Amino acid sequence: MATPEMEEVTHKTIKNGGLLTKIYFDKQSEKSEDLQPLMAEFVQNEVLKMPGVIYCFGTISSPMKVEDMFSATMELTVLFKDLGALINFTFKYTPAVVEVIQPEREYVIKAPILQSVLMDIANVSEAFSKYNLKNLSPEAYEKYMDDVKRREALGKRLLEDKKGSA
Repeated sequence: MATPEMEEVTHKTIKNGGLLTKIYFDKQSEKSEDLQPLMAEFVQNEVLKMPGVIYCFGTISSPMKVEDMFSATMELTVLFKDLGALINFTFKYTPAVVEVIQPEREYVIKAPILQSVLMDIANVSEAFSKYNLKNLSPEAYEKYMDDVKRREALGKRLLEDKKGSA
């Protein structure tokens, strides 16, 4: 399905730190006729507009009945600008499977890109933690805060030990 132009874009993007992936999503609905339009709309309105997505194409399976619901699978081929774009995409949309097609052997990441990726991961983790904290019972919240205080004290002690041995 890749045109010569797509192959050229893919080669250049991979050479500059990009990743070619196969990404799988599964969607369920009570109505079989809703699934394919919903999935196509997701690609048009979300995937193709996600920063760092160079191109995307794919297929959507015919819906099949599973108990009292219908289910369809979507297989997308997505070219990402870099690892950060792939990680952000994965955090935002939580696909069922992510398979890296290219590069085939190793992936070299430059320090500034790695730093950016790690910051993105930290931001997502913080947002997830805040969401979870809002939903904790008062007892679970108190236990969590005790754990945070213990980790803070441990961190201070480790820093003091490091300063003392320097």
